[in-house]
Amino acid sequence: MSEHQAQSDDLTLVAQAQRGDVEAFNALVLRYQTAMYNLAFRLLDDADLAADATQDAFIAAFQHLQQFRGSNFRAWLARIVTNTCYDALRRRRRAPLSLEALSAERADGADQPALISDADDSPEQLAMRRALSDAIQACLNQLPLSFRTVAILSDVQDYSYDEIALALNLSLGTVKSRLSRARQKLRDCLRAVQELFPSARRLLEQEDETP
Repeated sequence: MSEHQAQSDDLTLVAQAQRGDVEAFNALVLRYQTAMYNLAFRLLDDADLAADATQDAFIAAFQHLQQFRGSNFRAWLARIVTNTCYDALRRRRRAPLSLEALSAERADGADQPALISDADDSPEQLAMRRALSDAIQACLNQLPLSFRTVAILSDVQDYSYDEIALALNLSLGTVKSRLSRARQKLRDCLRAVQELFPSARRLLEQEDETP
């Protein structure tokens, strides 16, 4: 399905949902729940927080659906998810850190979104991709939040510059500037894992568009 067709289908479902068709909204949830969870996970780096943020964002989207007047539902939804994650990050910074949190180890990665996937991967390739995903997440976590969000939307979720600008309420020039700086910081960080670079080519070798 082309991007134009996807947006057209979204708008049809949104219009139906705005008229009270709950099944139409459920169809939008099914269409975007994985992508929005992946966005939340990359921002929060916590599977449970990401699941909660995604659920809260869809509830907020349903509650404010009558306010949607745009032409890009995906970007509108990404803005809600992003703002929900920002709120979660602020709450986490204010919350006292428990001994359990200090000692808890991360799960085995079963709930983590894969950056790149292939059904024919061998166990060794799957392990490599997971290592790559972990390395990229660690580097993303080092970025300022504003840079991290732009990088995730562009290079992990494949949003266009225009969609990012719409989702984050930024000018096109600001999006390009932040993305250029974010990519450079990611390249610098990932030089420590050079053997993984071929699989991260989009993040590491994509030419920046001059703002």
